[in-house]
Amino acid sequence: MNSNVENLPPHIIRLVYKEVTTLTADPPDGIKVFPNEEDLTDLQVTIEGPEGTPYAGGLFRMKLLLGKDFPASPPKGYFLTKIFHPNVGANGEICVNVLKRDWTAELGIRHVLLTIKCLLIHPNPESALNEEAGRLLLENYEEYAARARLLTEIHGGASGSSSGSTEAGRALASGGATPSTDPMAPGGPGGADGPMAKKHAGERDKKLAAKKKTDKKRALRRL
Repeated sequence: MNSNVENLPPHIIRLVYKEVTTLTADPPDGIKVFPNEEDLTDLQVTIEGPEGTPYAGGLFRMKLLLGKDFPASPPKGYFLTKIFHPNVGANGEICVNVLKRDWTAELGIRHVLLTIKCLLIHPNPESALNEEAGRLLLENYEEYAARARLLTEIHGGASGSSSGSTEAGRALASGGATPSTDPMAPGGPGGADGPMAKKHAGERDKKLAAKKKTDKKRALRRL
């Protein structure tokens, strides 16, 4: 998609730059903003799934696109991470009033992001883009929640709070490798430098020493 930066007046570009810089340094809770240095009108965002919802534990990528008429016209929001939600279409488009009839030029990007996060807590089945999700939300919440949790686990990286997954996340975040669960991996219990290998090496040395001692006795008997 072509950049709209060149279509925005200089004073609007300055306002957008100022708000994006503030959002990057001091983001709302559970939200992170990753500005596109080459295109301020294309904002990449991650939102943590709120606790107490079927999206808890997930990390959802989305983007906000600022049009050439921004802020007179609202930005467009899209989830990039697949999600089962009444107000998110098959193409990831987000349907929320603040991005449509409730938009005013005074509302900022922070307000939009907070509204989208709130949408994960309080979906609105009356303006559903995903009709199946909207129907289940109204008629069978248990099934709706199960479907939403499943997609969150598959696409949002949701998992248990085990120390293993935490260590793996830290390793990946620092550019290292994910800790191996293979017992034969280096450093593992069965690896070349693991405790099992050292134990077997010690037993092997004992057997060799005993064999040498026996061979020596046999040689002395022959004399």
